Amino acid sequence: MTEEPSRAPAVLAVSAATLACSSLFVFSRLVSRFAIVKKPGWDDYTIVLAWILAFGTSFAICWGTTKGFGRHQDTILEHDLAPMNKAAYAFSVLYNPALMATKSSILIFYLTLSKTNKVFRWSTIATLIVVNVGGLALTLLNILQCDPVSAAFETPVKPPHTCINIVTIYLSSAPLNIITDLAIFFLPMPLLTGMRLPKKQKIILVVTFGFGVFVAVVDVIRIYYLQDAQRDTLRAKQTGIPGDDMSNQRDDTDFSWYASFSSMWSAVEINTGIMCACVPTLKPLVRRFLPHWVLDHTTAEKSTSRTSDSMIIPTNITSATRPQTAPSPQLSPTTTKPPPTFGGVDESMGMMDFLTTPDMNEMPEVTRNDTVATFATTTRARRGSSAYFDFVDMQKKKNITLRTNEEAVYPVAMVTILFFIWGFAYGLLDTLNAQFQIVARMSDGQTVGQHSAYYFGYIVAPLTFGRFVFRKWGFKACYIVGLVVYACGALVFWPSAVLTSFPAFLISNFIVGMGLSTLELSANPFIALCGPPEFAESRLSMSQGIQAIGTIVSPLLARKVLFKASADSLIDVQWAYLGISFFTIILAVVFFYVPLPEATDEELENATARMPIPRDATVGSTNVRTVWVSLGLGIFAMFCYVGGQESTSTTFAEYFQRWAPTLDVVSFQAIEHTGFATSRLLAAVACIWIKPRFILAFSFAGVIAFSVAAMNGRVGGSSAAIVVMVKFFEGPLFPLIYAQSLRSLGRHTKDAAVLLTAAIGGGAVWPPIMYAVYKARSVHYAYCVVVAAYAAGALFPLWLNFPLFSTQRKLVDPCRDEQSRRESETEKERRASMGTGEKHKRWSLHNIKNRWSKEKDQLPTVEHRERESWAEGLTPSLFLTHPAAAVRLEAAQRPHSSELEIPVFLSSRNSTSSSAGSSSTSSTEASHEKASAAERPHDSPHTTVFAHRQDLQSSSSSESNSTGSSSNIVNTGDGAAVSPGFVYASPMRSQNDPSISWAG
Repeated sequence: MTEEPSRAPAVLAVSAATLACSSLFVFSRLVSRFAIVKKPGWDDYTIVLAWILAFGTSFAICWGTTKGFGRHQDTILEHDLAPMNKAAYAFSVLYNPALMATKSSILIFYLTLSKTNKVFRWSTIATLIVVNVGGLALTLLNILQCDPVSAAFETPVKPPHTCINIVTIYLSSAPLNIITDLAIFFLPMPLLTGMRLPKKQKIILVVTFGFGVFVAVVDVIRIYYLQDAQRDTLRAKQTGIPGDDMSNQRDDTDFSWYASFSSMWSAVEINTGIMCACVPTLKPLVRRFLPHWVLDHTTAEKSTSRTSDSMIIPTNITSATRPQTAPSPQLSPTTTKPPPTFGGVDESMGMMDFLTTPDMNEMPEVTRNDTVATFATTTRARRGSSAYFDFVDMQKKKNITLRTNEEAVYPVAMVTILFFIWGFAYGLLDTLNAQFQIVARMSDGQTVGQHSAYYFGYIVAPLTFGRFVFRKWGFKACYIVGLVVYACGALVFWPSAVLTSFPAFLISNFIVGMGLSTLELSANPFIALCGPPEFAESRLSMSQGIQAIGTIVSPLLARKVLFKASADSLIDVQWAYLGISFFTIILAVVFFYVPLPEATDEELENATARMPIPRDATVGSTNVRTVWVSLGLGIFAMFCYVGGQESTSTTFAEYFQRWAPTLDVVSFQAIEHTGFATSRLLAAVACIWIKPRFILAFSFAGVIAFSVAAMNGRVGGSSAAIVVMVKFFEGPLFPLIYAQSLRSLGRHTKDAAVLLTAAIGGGAVWPPIMYAVYKARSVHYAYCVVVAAYAAGALFPLWLNFPLFSTQRKLVDPCRDEQSRRESETEKERRASMGTGEKHKRWSLHNIKNRWSKEKDQLPTVEHRERESWAEGLTPSLFLTHPAAAVRLEAAQRPHSSELEIPVFLSSRNSTSSSAGSSSTSSTEASHEKASAAERPHDSPHTTVFAHRQDLQSSSSSESNSTGSSSNIVNTGDGAAVSPGFVYASPMRSQNDPSISWAG
């Protein structure tokens, strides 16, 4: 006799094993926090609650396997059905509270990591609220899954009792679990990666907190096993079986078989989360029994030893550059003296100190010596984002309005990637709507409603949180927030498809629209402003053309390769959107670490002020400024253009079915989008030589003419060609309207970008109007709505080209920023004169060797300069003996330079603590140098001094100290007395010469 298949042994073994592991981790955590540290917190009490709930869920599963859970339902004895259903009900009720307690413990622990980082704390608090509010709602839904509650124990459910399919509830909760899992994983990463810690210790911290990603992986595996039952539900929905309600699905499906593995992975998810929550708190225990796992002994060795490369900043430099009255900056965790013990002390210890302190024992306080690296690091931390070496700004970046074409290539390319992504998402959205309409048997009107919900998100997001993020944190913050919101919308599609619910699908489209609008809110003005202003329209048209390429690729990929109109295809769409959401989250993390330039309102105002344009001109004799009229008409034109474009898109298939039924709609739609992308790329090139307002007027004229022609539909390929030409002339309209409207606004540029992005919401208004006309008359007659939309939008190019006024033309016509251009050319000439004109190759073979070389931390020597590049009379030997004389000799040989560069005096590499007399002499040298610099005229010869390492023997150092500091003074001839034992370094040289590397 063949034994019936059963999953019960595997379910029992895995659930019990993971419960045992989580119990061990919780016990170790309690020993660490209560017995060793003796400082328990609310996170410890919460994890105990989570373990109690996890024990309940695991026990319910294990007990259910003895009653048939894991076997096919038709093989279970009748008297075991009720106990099995009770076990399943207990598990479903305890599942969400267990996750709530586990995630709450982690988030409460996060709140102890930083008390000053407001963004981190508020993000953690927001995640904590979402976890508990969402978890509470799902818990109540699980408790009340049947009416009455006792019906949950019945199989089958007897009328008039009703129950919700538990699989539907599980799948509907999947987005909330995945979103919170990813939030918990990524929240502390910026805080951890930004800490100045030893490399080994930082890796341990990141890996420790990174264990949370396994919880998200387990959740995805759990969802996979829930999809088998969902296919039956979708097939029933697609075939429209009468009377097939949730109760019938619950009774007819093999619940005990397919729910066993999903329940097992649910227990694994809970227990894995508890283990991940305990890992960061186990350091004291690991330190006591496995100290080599957490200690970085190289740190102690480095802190107590000094090599010839440990270049010491003399006191005269530090005293001149660091204010004596300023309070000392807060030390990093690696330099903070830990308390004598972790228990029984009055002094409180921060959680970050607890995690990052290298040793658990009492350590003597190490006297900190200022090296080049520590001096530069602490100076940068104290003075903000810009790093200063003495009086020279070393790392201040150009804002986006000052960048040349070469400097704008990298940031524009990075942001253009985002254009392609939202183009791909937009194309996939149309395909998704079509698939959902077929599978869920929805009407055309409901599909138009889904489309409008997407564009309604464009109205809401920019005017609410999008504007706040844009104004508060800038361009890159909008990219990250937009990508995260878009990922959430993609995940919310999961319950929409599971429930096959039209309102749920409206919500998912609305969230996706909010995310992409937030992304577009900053991406469009960034492209328009990043680089020379005369090429703003060209840059934006090029990036928008790449976005249009995404709208070509995604429908072809979706309709030809991925999806067919079936229940299985909708599940495939769910997995596709899950993959898109994960990819989007990863992209948001990448952009967090990608350096991109910004621009403040003041910098945008300065950029406009540099332009030779009549900014304050008014319309005629009125007090209305011309720039506001142009902006208002531009916003209205954007509203009408997007409405017209989306109206043609939503009726494209119907138009082809009426006038070209023999043609393949999908292929012609690809041709249509190809023409759309091609016209944008052509406009990008044309705007270099032709004024954009002329191209804008020509495009509006073309799209109106072909829209009128489309109203007179004829059977055959001519009607199809007319619609393709409508799409071709639509292409350049968006980038030209946007860039022309954004010109000459100065500090109001960001607010104007908000209004222009919100105007894209016209796509939510015009398509329903066209659909109503289409249903009332015909699809070709409905093109009168498109004609009206574009005719209204044409007021903008008419205003820009109106012959009676000239000020509006001067405000929008491209013109050069001559001041910035001259400054850039001057900077290039200066770098070329200093021998640093060539761009340093970051990934050259020489630099790759230096990155992995053991001597990569050494400062370069003077021999790095080519022999033939030494000026006449200047040799390395002269720098060795009389460096100040070498400085003056080189200055004399550069009589035509008008720039002044003052050397920075650094002590020799093997210098030890100086005597009192030496310190006095150093202070005198510094004061003479500063006085000399102040007295020099601005047109004095340009001086450049090269970094040099002078390796002295210990015997010569002793001889120098015994002789006295006065014997080492060399007069430079201009009142500055310096010592040949000092190393001279030029900040300008170190900034621009790749052969000289300065830490910080």
